Formats: sequence, structure tokens, C-alpha cells
Amino acid sequence: MRPRIVIIGGGFGGFAVAKQLRHIEADITLIDRRNFHLFQPLLYQVATGGLSPANISVPLRAALKRQKNTTVLLGEVTSVDTQQKSVVLRSEQHIPFDFLVLATGSGPNYFGHDEWQPQAPGLKTIEDAIEIRRRVLSLFEQAELESDPIKQRALLRFIVVGGGPTGVELAGALGEIAHQTLRGNFRHLDPSIAEVVIIEATPQILNGYKPWLVDRAKTALARLGVSVRERTLVKNIGQDRLVVDAQGKREQIESRCILWAAGVKASPLGAVLAQQAGVTTDSGGRVPVNPDLSLPGHSDIFVIGDLARVTLEGKPVQGVAPAAMQEGKYVASVLQQRIKNSDFRPPPFEYHDKGVMTSIGRAYGVVQLKRLAFAGFGAWLLWLWVHIVYLTQFTNRMLVVIQWGWNYFTFNRSARIITNPSTGDG
Repeated sequence: MRPRIVIIGGGFGGFAVAKQLRHIEADITLIDRRNFHLFQPLLYQVATGGLSPANISVPLRAALKRQKNTTVLLGEVTSVDTQQKSVVLRSEQHIPFDFLVLATGSGPNYFGHDEWQPQAPGLKTIEDAIEIRRRVLSLFEQAELESDPIKQRALLRFIVVGGGPTGVELAGALGEIAHQTLRGNFRHLDPSIAEVVIIEATPQILNGYKPWLVDRAKTALARLGVSVRERTLVKNIGQDRLVVDAQGKREQIESRCILWAAGVKASPLGAVLAQQAGVTTDSGGRVPVNPDLSLPGHSDIFVIGDLARVTLEGKPVQGVAPAAMQEGKYVASVLQQRIKNSDFRPPPFEYHDKGVMTSIGRAYGVVQLKRLAFAGFGAWLLWLWVHIVYLTQFTNRMLVVIQWGWNYFTFNRSARIITNPSTGDG
């Protein structure tokens, strides 16, 4: 019998494994709850009307249709039987494996306050992006109907909790909508009265960036009407308000739109797997792995992406797309060698950190590479090029290039569609 490889999760890590194994003599099964691969770094542009969901996603069956050794299944894995070597779907179907790769990703981390999620949605799925887009655009429509300027301003106060790259990009896009995109679209409303605030608990937004790059980012955000409040910890989120602690001083901020970008936690499957393997997950729910990314005590099970706690030289590897893709390619190479030689002992995984970059509104970005750091229009162009290159299919790249070009020259965001939350249409 040919070896059976089961991959759970069609995100960056799982998809990279499947693509790398396209020529291997094995039967591969890719299982995901969604029928598409999503390019998450551009999800905030769907949330702010710059791109449509189809621009940044591709059906898994279409992407893998030429791989005759690969079967795609739409389903949710609820548990892993490490003794019988099978995964169990919610439908109670058992899928046997010889090798297993878990890459189920992560969701928003509310740090023990999951009750905040209805009031402050995160940004991890297409549904999240469509809901955020609905909330944001609906408030501008409500403000157009409001004749009281004070009430208009109250309606258009947007709070982004979290000052990492996702929070900064989302806040910058919201500022761009208010100050550029919607200019002249209303008859009784000046959209530029909108207030966008980033709430960050640590001393600095864009943690890990050079201080002068952070200063440039703050200046660019200020031009878009975005204010930054650092050293400010969220204590509670309620109906249209949040309570913060700013260096010992409690304050209540009214807002009809609170968005969460303050961290992620691994999918619940990580805890299930860790319990069976007898290991302890970290505070973010990630599963500790061996240097070859295998599960301790189970050399035939690999954990990658946001689900894995990978430690190199005493430091954890960040849960970002490049890391997940590198881990996926590494595991694929290990599997290829293990199938040829069961006694193969792989070298430890090595992560090549190429740097970080963030886009801030239209035509401005900050980039920090190993030996080079810069900000401005050139940084934004590099950000565009990198994201276009990493998009999954040629069709997606062409659609995004055309849409971005149109948005740049017309100051428009053509995907500004308000949908009914009960339908989820995009």
C-alpha cells in the first residue's frame, strides 16, 4: 500500500505541504472546514472595501485539481486518535493516516474574555471581514441621516484594539476611507470627521520595529486622522463602549465600532492533540514540537503554523505566513525522505526571517529587513510587490493588480458593499 498522508488545514502551512508533495508516491488527503485557501494578510482590505473575497481566495479543489495523488475533503476534524492513527471528523468518519500534518491555524485571542467577541470582532475569516465591512459602512450611512454634528462624530468613532501590523493596517485603511475614499459621496456628512483610535497595551505599536520606523508610522497614521494610544490596557468591552486603563487611570470610551486585532490563539484542536501526547500548550494554545516539527513522542505527526510553538535559539518563531510556508516546505521534504528511508533523521528546522513590512493607507509603508529599513512610497511599493508575488494563483494576482491600480488612481474602493448579516453574502 502507498503511504497515506493526511493534512489538516488548507492555510499557508498545510497548502505548502500539499503543493510540495505533488509528485510523491503517496495518497494525500487535505481536510479543511472551508473549501478555499485564504490569503489572510490582505483580509483587512476586504474588511475596508478595497478588495472582494474572491480576489484573495482560491477553491482548494481548483488549486489542487492537477495533483492526482491528492484528495480534498470538506470537513471539521474534532479529534486525533494517535494510537489507531486516524483523524475523526464531526460526521464521525475516521480517516486513517501513516503520516499526519496539523496546520489548523489560529483565531482571535481575547485573553480569557471571549464574551467580548460579539462587540469587538476579530479579523481571521472572510465572514469576519464582511461583518466588519458592514459595520463600518453602515455607520457612515447612519451618520448621513443624523443632523446633529455631535451625534455624527459619536457614530464615527472607530476603535482598533491592538497595534501590531494587522491593527495598524486596518486603522490606516479606515482613515483612508474617511479622508479620501468617501470624500464627496455624501450630501449632509463630512466623512473626515471620523475618529480612528488604536489602543495598544505595550509601550509601542509595531513591536519589534525600529523606533524611528514606528515614529514614521505614527506620522503617516496621523495624516489619515488616526490617533495612537500606547500603554493603554482594555479592561472591559460592553455595548458600544470599552473601559481602558491608561497607566493607572480608568477611562470609558464610547464607540459603535470596536475591532479586535490584539493577538491570536491556536485552534482548539491543539489542546486536544496536546492532551493525547502528554504535552502542555503555551498561553496561546500552541503545541510544543521537536526540532523537526514533529509532536513529542510521535515522529509520524507534525504540527506547523500558528498551531505550533517552534523555538529556535531560545526564541519562538512568530506565527506569520512566511514562517508557516517555510515550515510546510520543510515538513514536505522530511516526508519525502522518510518515505524513501524510514530511518532518515532530518536536520532541525531553520527559519529564515526575511523581515517585516506594514502598509499604512495609500502609498505609504514601513519596511524592516535584516540589513535595511526604510519608509515611504518605496516601502509601500515593495509591500505591494511581495503580497502580489505570494498570492496563490495567477488569476488572483491579476485581479488584485487591476483592483489596486484602479483604487490608486481613482481614490475609490469598489467593494464597498453593505450586506445583511444573516446572509453573509460578500
